[in-house]
Amino acid sequence: MREENITRINLDGKELILIGTAHVSRQSAEQVKEVIEAERPDSVCIELDEQRYQSVMEGSKWKDTDIFKVIKEKKATLLLMNLAISSFQNRLAKQFEIKPGQEMIQGIESAKETGAELVLADRNIQITFSRIWHNLGFMGKAQLLNGVIFSIFSKETISEEELEKMKTQDTLNAVLAEFTESFPRLKTPLIDERDQYLAQKIKDAPGNKVVAVLGAAHVPGITKEIHKEHDLEKLTEIPPKSIVPKILGWAIPALLVAIIVYTFMANPTAGFDQALSWILWTSSFAAIGAALALGHPLAILSAFIVAPITTLHPLIASGWVSGIVQAYFRRPNVGDFETLSEDVFTIKGFWRNKVTRILLVVVLTNLVGSIGTFIGGADVIRVFFKNL
Repeated sequence: MREENITRINLDGKELILIGTAHVSRQSAEQVKEVIEAERPDSVCIELDEQRYQSVMEGSKWKDTDIFKVIKEKKATLLLMNLAISSFQNRLAKQFEIKPGQEMIQGIESAKETGAELVLADRNIQITFSRIWHNLGFMGKAQLLNGVIFSIFSKETISEEELEKMKTQDTLNAVLAEFTESFPRLKTPLIDERDQYLAQKIKDAPGNKVVAVLGAAHVPGITKEIHKEHDLEKLTEIPPKSIVPKILGWAIPALLVAIIVYTFMANPTAGFDQALSWILWTSSFAAIGAALALGHPLAILSAFIVAPITTLHPLIASGWVSGIVQAYFRRPNVGDFETLSEDVFTIKGFWRNKVTRILLVVVLTNLVGSIGTFIGGADVIRVFFKNL
């Protein structure tokens, strides 16, 4: 049996065998099969959570998605990021005729064949996204969204050098790799916390012999963390939202309204200019965002109409309104959901599919509209000081 990429750890009378796999390598899947059949472990841990396990076993059930519910629950951005990662996986599969995650599928099959207990050892991907999102400011979130959604489509092919580099990363790490360099704080929720979570799940797996199928990038961290105790509940907490953004979300609009009202009372002409400037900047940029997503004309119009109001109300966003209008007039059909996994493979497909078009309308209306909010707010303040 090949011992390369295998790390053996004896811990409190338990034998832990870590297989450092390459998520885009056929050889890794073969080695997983070979090791599990030879070792006959009590448990097999795989680097998947319940959501990704279901996706692997049953395929992504996009057709079950309630697009209106996604928008109302403010999950459009999360779904769009998941689809972007799916696109990245599809591109690898088509270019290199490799099925990413094949070694995880092999781990599942081999566990079943040998009678070993299967342990889903990774943290829920939505919790990881939430903790990543919490570590970013507004500009970081904008840059991350822009990069995840668009940069993965910037090249028609992936070079052999890039492929070799990806052989030491999992898909999520590969997609977000450049952002961990720009935002070092991302490394904690993306890699370090998952190393701790995986280590604890492997250590707690039933039986005296455990085989763990892991991305090679996680093995060094797990080898270190497995000798410590980690609180899984703490690692799966959704970070509490700071009260500061909530206070600012109400205080800033209230201040802008107060400034406009005061200016109206002191100088009606200047007050009118302020109000008009606010309406034009916020409306125009929100409409531009919806238009960039190739939204329905009424979705673009709705973004234009509601933006001056929604930007002053922290609980409503113009993108949600335009997204619901888009979904109403361009409701996805069964075919859109069935072709979703293929359509997200290209930029053209991303914009053509009615499902992703709705998500793009929501995200781009909000993202581009926020630029208009900043410019409009700055202009309101400029006119106020000019007429003070």
